[in-house]
Amino acid sequence: MGLLGKLVKFLLGPCLKPTTTGGDSESLGPYGVSAATVGVSALAHDLFNFEITSQVPEGLSQHVVSSKKAQANWYRKLVEAWREAQPPPRTAEEAARFVIQTLNRQQKAVEGLLAFYGLPLPHTVVQVPAEVPTSWPQGVQFEFQTLPVDARAVADGDGLTVYVSTADPTESSRVPNEVLMAAVRRAKARAKKNYTKANELHKKITDAGYRVLNIQNEEILARKCRIRLRGIDAPENAMPYGQEAKQELVRLLEGKCLRVLVYGEDQFERTVADLHCNGIFVQEELLKKGAAWHYAAYDQRPEFARWEKEARRRRVGLWASSNPEKPWEWRKHRRGGRS
Repeated sequence: MGLLGKLVKFLLGPCLKPTTTGGDSESLGPYGVSAATVGVSALAHDLFNFEITSQVPEGLSQHVVSSKKAQANWYRKLVEAWREAQPPPRTAEEAARFVIQTLNRQQKAVEGLLAFYGLPLPHTVVQVPAEVPTSWPQGVQFEFQTLPVDARAVADGDGLTVYVSTADPTESSRVPNEVLMAAVRRAKARAKKNYTKANELHKKITDAGYRVLNIQNEEILARKCRIRLRGIDAPENAMPYGQEAKQELVRLLEGKCLRVLVYGEDQFERTVADLHCNGIFVQEELLKKGAAWHYAAYDQRPEFARWEKEARRRRVGLWASSNPEKPWEWRKHRRGGRS
C-alpha cells in the first residue's frame, strides 16, 4: 500500500471496512461500491490526490456543469477544511454535512458532489442539534446566517428582506421536495438553453418562497425571509427623517452577511429578530445614530432606552427635530385613530 492509501486508511479507520446492509438493490456510487461505504473513502482519496496533483477526479463533470477551474476551487476549499477537521468525517452523513458546510454558498457544487460520491442530499441530511449559546438574549428561539444583503431589499428603517442558502445545514432539511426538484430541473433547462422552461420553473420556486440567486457566478437556492428588527421603530418612509433612517440601515447592511437571532413572528408574518454584522449590533447602531425610536411597548431592554437617551442628548438623527412624531402614533392617525 502506498503512502496515500495508508494515510486514507489511517484517517478513516472503520469506515473503510466493508459493511452489508442486506440486498443488491443498494444504490451504487461512481466507484462501484455501496453508497454506505463509497462516500467517505472516495472523498478522502480524491482530496489527498488533489492536494498532490491539483487534479479533480474524472467523471465529476457528469454531475456538475461548472468549469474545471471552479471544480478545482471547490476541492481546494475542501482540502483546507479537511485538514482542519477534528476528527475528519467518518460516516456518509458526516461527510455530507462536511461538504454542505464547506461549500454552503455553492448549491450546484454541493448537490453535484454529493451525488458524485453517493452521499445523502441536503434535504435528507439529519441535523445534529446544536447547543443553545448562552450569549443569546432572553426569548431568542434560534439563529441563522444570511446571504449578502441587497440594498433594494431594505424596505424602510426597521425592515428588510433577506435570503438564506438552502445549503446551510439548518435549512437543508426544510426545503420542500418540489422546490428542490424544480431547482434541479431548472439548472438542467438552463444548461440546454431552454430559458422559457427555466423561467417557468423559477416562478414555481419563487411562489413557494424561495429563489435562485447568482452570487459570484454560483447559482444558490435560497429561502426568502422578511425581517422586522426587534425593539426599535424607525420613522416610516413618508415621515420626516424616514428616508434618512432607511439609508442608514442600507449603509450598515448592504453587501454583508447577517447573523439573525429570531424571537418569533409578528402579525404580518415577518420574522422578529436581532441583527448582527461584522461585530456590530444593528439595533444599537441605529439607536445611537438617532435613526430609530426604542419601541418600549414591545421590548424593555434597558440598554435600548439608554442608547436612545444618549442620541436624544446629542440631538443626532431624528432628534435634531425639537418634537419628532412617534411612528406608531403616525400610523394610528393614518388608520383613522384605530390602534
